[in-house]
Amino acid sequence: MPSRKCDVTLILPAYNEARNITTTLTEAVDYFRARSRTYEIIVAADGDDGTRELAREFANSNTSVSVIGEPVRRGKGKGIREGVMIATGNIIGFADADNKVPISEFDKLEVCFREDYDLVIGSRGLATSRIDQQQPWYRRVGSRGFGHFMHAVVGLPGIRDTQCGFKFFRKAVAKDLFSRQRIDGYMFDVEILALAQRLNYRMLEVPIIWRDDADSRLQLVSGNVRNAIDIFKIRLYCKRHVEAPTAVRTQAKSASSRVVGR
Repeated sequence: MPSRKCDVTLILPAYNEARNITTTLTEAVDYFRARSRTYEIIVAADGDDGTRELAREFANSNTSVSVIGEPVRRGKGKGIREGVMIATGNIIGFADADNKVPISEFDKLEVCFREDYDLVIGSRGLATSRIDQQQPWYRRVGSRGFGHFMHAVVGLPGIRDTQCGFKFFRKAVAKDLFSRQRIDGYMFDVEILALAQRLNYRMLEVPIIWRDDADSRLQLVSGNVRNAIDIFKIRLYCKRHVEAPTAVRTQAKSASSRVVGR
């Protein structure tokens, strides 16, 4: 792991992504080099299909890449949480290892940090978002149903897409949020956004290009039952264990969440 600070830390959660990981790493490295950004990439690779070994082979020729993870599946939220804890970038974020969002979309998010936002999230749900390859119809229907359920239980008004795997944070904000985060599975995104809302961090939702790869790892029945349980856990945890900022802090740093590209 590089000891120096850098502009950006990109975390790639990768469960059995052997067919994609080398291509995704190559594109990310080329992107950061072309823009003269100092960077580090942390691959959080769980599974036993050789993804971790391929990532380590790539890291042998690039000291800005490091690899963590275990043979067993521990959860996307856990992998990203561990990555954030060792990250050194001024901006810390994550993207899916199967490249659903091209890394070049970071251009749109990075500029927003100049406007004093604390976290900027990619969204598939805005009018100017571009979906190059749709999910199957039953997953789109399920996602809409999940969205209604999630908003009813947790809240997050104004956020159209909580689950897009393309989110970036100021360093101090990432460290704070992920030190509080508890959900190991897919609902960690909702937890992070709920924590950010509770703590009055300034969020911005930005339209991105997205493409489905027809390789979802979510089990439709058992996976959604776990997700529903985690949603209720998030509501209880945020209300019971996360202290909202005082009035003085709120005035000093006003809470806001808006979207661009409606």
